[in-house]
Amino acid sequence: MGDRTSNGHDGNGRSPSGDPRLTTRQGHPVADNQNQRTVGSRGPATLENYHFLEKISHFDRERIPERVVHARGFVAHGFFEAYGTIGDEPASTYTRAKLFQTRGKRTPVVVRFSTVIGGRDSSEVARDPRGFAVKFKTEDGNWDLVGNNLPVFFIRDAIKFPDVIHALKPDPVTFRQEPNRIFDFMGLTPESMHMLTWLFSPRGIPKDYRHMDGFGVNTYRMVNAAGDGVLVKYHWKTQQGIESLTQAQADAIQATELGSASRDLHEAIERGDYPRWELNVQIMSDGEHPELDFDPLDDTKTWPEDVFPLRPVGMMTLDRNVENFFAENEQAAFGTGVLVDGLDFSDDKMLVGRTFSYSDTQRYRVGPNYLQLPINQPLARPATNQRDGQMAYAVDATGPNPHVNYEPSSTGGLREADRSGPDYAPEIHGRLTRSKIERTNDFAQAGERYRTMPDWEREDLVANMVALLGRCERQIQDRLVGLFAQCDPDYGTRVADGLGIPSPVTAASV
Repeated sequence: MGDRTSNGHDGNGRSPSGDPRLTTRQGHPVADNQNQRTVGSRGPATLENYHFLEKISHFDRERIPERVVHARGFVAHGFFEAYGTIGDEPASTYTRAKLFQTRGKRTPVVVRFSTVIGGRDSSEVARDPRGFAVKFKTEDGNWDLVGNNLPVFFIRDAIKFPDVIHALKPDPVTFRQEPNRIFDFMGLTPESMHMLTWLFSPRGIPKDYRHMDGFGVNTYRMVNAAGDGVLVKYHWKTQQGIESLTQAQADAIQATELGSASRDLHEAIERGDYPRWELNVQIMSDGEHPELDFDPLDDTKTWPEDVFPLRPVGMMTLDRNVENFFAENEQAAFGTGVLVDGLDFSDDKMLVGRTFSYSDTQRYRVGPNYLQLPINQPLARPATNQRDGQMAYAVDATGPNPHVNYEPSSTGGLREADRSGPDYAPEIHGRLTRSKIERTNDFAQAGERYRTMPDWEREDLVANMVALLGRCERQIQDRLVGLFAQCDPDYGTRVADGLGIPSPVTAASV
């Protein structure tokens, strides 16, 4: 045996019992790999999350030069035209963000649609979430709204993001995407049931990028001129109608073509058939909302539209294709931390992690000066004291004295901007901890989604589940069927019947 270390592990990272134990790259044993360290169970997360930062930073650097996720994508240009209102009220009621204030105000946008798991040359009709990333080039700088075509996600804490992607990516030994690996992880992560129910339904394979909705997924905040804040969810509603593919239709397409969605979008814009999406928001007062059976900051949940209705904000139109795929697509860089005045973060644990990870990935993948590239440049010229770095080709605007690249200065350097309004400053109390949110409720919304599907969509969902679960080990099949039964007894029974295994004897109350 190897030498025993002071933490009770041998030199091969095994415990005294001989079982492998998870550690950090520094060799520190990891006792909690499920939760970030937060102030109270609902957050916010703290910056000294060393395990999380090491884990996500390494994950961001796993692939070069293509993106770790969302490698295959397509970019188009267009504009967003504001209604000047949010629902029936002036936009200023909820936010001081300038792009929303005036009816007819147009803001240029860059939009990148993508698949998530496949590589840069993979199929665009794979069963996979679709990325829906929008860069608004506003007069106050860029705003990136980075979401998906499905309203929820697999996990609620960003510390699990490398794990869920690793489970979905090819096996590190065989380099094949294996259903057994996917469902092994999902079956031990019950919060994923809602996302799986969406993903294995027809919505899991959009016909193309034009015929799908988009969602911000994360919970954000809007802040008005008085400094008052509300929670907000963003929805893009396609004006072309939602159209999806069955697995058989997708198989037929990818037998002859891998880039069908990119071709469709490019050709539609070239012929003047400009696709449009209406931006809607759901608004909720900021708080824990104990009257709900879920936490509004949980990315595995949707907000009921009968309680929090969709409020129209404006219309986006895509009317111009890229001139160079590499310069405008491969080098396009988005990040959830890119917000303008009047738009703000919430304590959503996925949002906090994505805000670090996304921009960190771009600094690694494209370079520290990726914001100097034309596709990513804001309309307003940046004025910072940041200098140099790899491939710097410009200098940000300076103060009257170009020799001064620090602040504060009494000799002509840059000065702080005037405030446009008070910050939103919620009071936060809580013990520093690693813990789940209290209201996980992993099965109710998945069951509700299942019951509200048309019959043909339920049949398609069950058939797709059976097709992949049929390639899994029996113990994984049993675990997943038991979880589906907790979502809805009929859901579990139909999947079990399709697999030819016994149905769960009892199902937990939904």
